[in-house]
Amino acid sequence: MKYDFDEIINRRGTGSIKWDFGDDLIKMGYAEYFDEKTLPLFTADMDIAVPPPIVDAMHRTADQRIYGYTMLPPEYYEAVTGWFKRRHDWDIAPEEILFCPGTVKAVDVAINAFTEPGDGVIIQRPVYYPFTSHIEKHGRNVVNNQMLVDDDGYYKPNLEEFEDLAKIPENKLFILCNPHNPSGRIFDNDDLRELARICKENDVILIADEIHGDLIRQDQVFTPIVKTTDDVSQIVTCTAINKTFNTAGLHATNVIISNPELRKSYRKALGSAMPSPFTYNAVIAAYNECEDWVEELKTYFDGTIEWVMTFLRENMPKVKFVRPEGSYIFWMDFRGYELSAEEIRKKIYIDANVILESGTLFDPDNGEGFERICLSSPRPIIKEAFLRIAAEFKGC
Repeated sequence: MKYDFDEIINRRGTGSIKWDFGDDLIKMGYAEYFDEKTLPLFTADMDIAVPPPIVDAMHRTADQRIYGYTMLPPEYYEAVTGWFKRRHDWDIAPEEILFCPGTVKAVDVAINAFTEPGDGVIIQRPVYYPFTSHIEKHGRNVVNNQMLVDDDGYYKPNLEEFEDLAKIPENKLFILCNPHNPSGRIFDNDDLRELARICKENDVILIADEIHGDLIRQDQVFTPIVKTTDDVSQIVTCTAINKTFNTAGLHATNVIISNPELRKSYRKALGSAMPSPFTYNAVIAAYNECEDWVEELKTYFDGTIEWVMTFLRENMPKVKFVRPEGSYIFWMDFRGYELSAEEIRKKIYIDANVILESGTLFDPDNGEGFERICLSSPRPIIKEAFLRIAAEFKGC
């Protein structure tokens, strides 16, 4: 490989949420214990260096020595539209792109823009838990369309129930997460088409969180939901370099809205949202110069995932899982050990000293016994984490 993804970079002392703030993680309930040997693998950022062109762009920006108010130049829009045309055959007009400082922020703005207090917002659990917290924060009602599990163990939408929920007038918004977080599932195009149809016919705005869409297995294809339907007037898509290029701290999300009226409402709710000069230059460098890096990274993550699956089959056969089709997240079912959630947590978080994310965060009613790990660290760290965990479950 051209790039060394096995390089271990010390992130302690850099303000990293997951490596530097153990006491805060304990206070927030993410962990019960944290020391210099803790392996925090709970949050979706990488412990892998960003591509060299982005580093070079940051240096050039720093060398300008002035970091004032910044707007997006034409080169920014060309980089974004060029990427999605090349990678997904998606034609995006520059005027359809709205910059937002982060994807959680983008979803938050959508909730304010398209719903009123007391309205229902449909989500599909298990799902990324900030959706729930931001719906509730704004006084909206969480409406759960529980995922089904197919014969292969993959999650899929319950379309029949979804249509029933969409027909309720108070339910105004649907948040789709594809590729799915926490399972890594890439939804079938027919299912996406049906979700879009149901939303359109029932006047439900569809917010598509697709920020994991560029990090997929080499044998998979990701299709943006707008490519599955002829009518995209009710769809708002969130895209970002944050996951793909490990730039979450730069807060660079692009919200794509083809409907001028929806775009006007969203812009009003968004208010002033100017990027930093570092952010916009990172986006340009990522989308114009880093495709080879992404392809090598995908291959590397494929190898990590294959190692994890083989290790679990050989050393922890009671753990159930399916191969994630997208992203570096990995969803594990520990219920085969017939241990309580507290016992499972103690073995992983305290005894093995590895921090994951509990399934109940993603699904309060059905997530007990599940854990999400982010395989976004160099493989030696991932191997160490699983060796520690397996040792604690040996004989169970």
